[in-house]
Amino acid sequence: MTQMNLQTPNSNDATRTKNRSQSVVPCSGLCSRCLDGCRGNCEIFKATFRGRELIYPGPFGDVTAGGDKDYPVDYSHLNIQGYALGAAGLPEGVAAGPDTARFPLVSTETAYGWDKKVKMTLPVFTGALGSTDIARKNWEHFAVGAAISGVTIVCGENVCGIDPALELGSDKKVAKAPDMDRRIEAYRRYHAGNGEILIQMNVEDTNLGVAEYIINKHGIETIELKWGQGAKCIGGEIKVSSLERALELQRRGYIITPDPSDPVIQASFRAGAIKEFERHSRLGFVTEESFMREVERLRALGFRRVTLKTGAYSLRELAMAIKFCSKAKIDLLTIDGAPGGTGMSPWRMMEEWGVPSIYLHSAAYEYASVLTERGERVPDLAFAGGFSSEDGVFKALALGAPYVKAVCMGRALMIPGMVGKNIDQWIKAGDLPKTVSEFGQTPEEIFVNYEKVKDLVGAQEIKNIPLGAIGIYSYADKIKVGLQQLMAGARKFSLAALTRRELMSLTEECAKVTGIPYLMDCYRDEALAILKA
Repeated sequence: MTQMNLQTPNSNDATRTKNRSQSVVPCSGLCSRCLDGCRGNCEIFKATFRGRELIYPGPFGDVTAGGDKDYPVDYSHLNIQGYALGAAGLPEGVAAGPDTARFPLVSTETAYGWDKKVKMTLPVFTGALGSTDIARKNWEHFAVGAAISGVTIVCGENVCGIDPALELGSDKKVAKAPDMDRRIEAYRRYHAGNGEILIQMNVEDTNLGVAEYIINKHGIETIELKWGQGAKCIGGEIKVSSLERALELQRRGYIITPDPSDPVIQASFRAGAIKEFERHSRLGFVTEESFMREVERLRALGFRRVTLKTGAYSLRELAMAIKFCSKAKIDLLTIDGAPGGTGMSPWRMMEEWGVPSIYLHSAAYEYASVLTERGERVPDLAFAGGFSSEDGVFKALALGAPYVKAVCMGRALMIPGMVGKNIDQWIKAGDLPKTVSEFGQTPEEIFVNYEKVKDLVGAQEIKNIPLGAIGIYSYADKIKVGLQQLMAGARKFSLAALTRRELMSLTEECAKVTGIPYLMDCYRDEALAILKA
């Protein structure tokens, strides 16, 4: 068995806590010697006076968080095969050879959709960037970056519902949603044909009539239903810092905790003890009948594509998602494994809940194969859950081949947007850190892809491109080139040519979980045949 090196509870940088002692009880996270008079700052110490605030990573609005539990098997337990012969996936009629099988010629283009396909230049797209402050504050950087990179961006749940400027009609449905308008327009301004903006919808969004609003006003082609995500098994959450705002969201139908309408809670807020309120979405309840009915309703509204995002639930829910999506002809099913990443999720839930990514994705391949053997078509799949580099993208595509068309990235595609934004601010303040200033003092010197983006949008328009968008473009370019190199080494020159044989398990436990053979068994028959010829 693989030895697990697990993080202990009771302290973590995510909750801004730390044990006093270097000797910590593994199962509880408590210091082996808890001292009366200790001045902190473990989670129990801090929860003594801040209570429920310790449930969440912080500070809200300025961080994204990802669980750091070390699972028995993860994607690092797979390695990529390399070959010294062959070249699959070259354009039709092109003979394989040193002049044609060059890594810059590898195609990283992909597409998803049941009938009406969406093409992307790269097999990655953003996770759902919804109602958290980190998504709202950085949206232009994220949206423009995705647009110029030719990939899809997912506008997450609750965007309309939390908009301070939201206007509801007499039917209590969305009549005006300026923040949603802003988000759609930011992406579309630079969209050049590859990728799309799709809007995610949960229970509250359905009640508010978000689907009707976005198709009637903006002609959005794709809408995404949401069962969950890898970071948590409850609905979307944010924090708000004013009593008036909390009451407003409560009036709109959201669950707000602690209850802002309670006079005792109001007194605590005014006294300064309660500093924030939490807004929660309701739990969804899934049945095949209700799912099919909702998909039919959305298509009747005019949506060309309907997608589904599901989380790290049990294998039963995974089977439901794949089977229901097959029957409903869903255009893309995104399967998000634990621990995921988030703008706000309960920290212990991220650490201890859900099926980890590689286990969930391995089961997804198995279940997709069952449907295929039964003669049923499997919807296009995307895997999500902690990916950040080209090797992870390769492994996910190969592990799920031929069903997986792309990888959904959460925090990894957000970080370059935030870094680019901050570089812009540092330049204006004359306060560039040495890690950046070693490359220059101007955007043209610092960003290796500045001139490429300028060539894409034009010499005048480049002035309007946020530097975070150029950051995302540069990061996407790194993913693309790195992926091309890995694919060329595996002698696969298009994504459709990737197979599970391009992977090997480094441990027998990984082989058991994934169905990918242990490396000493991979190609063993071929090797022995050569020796015995």
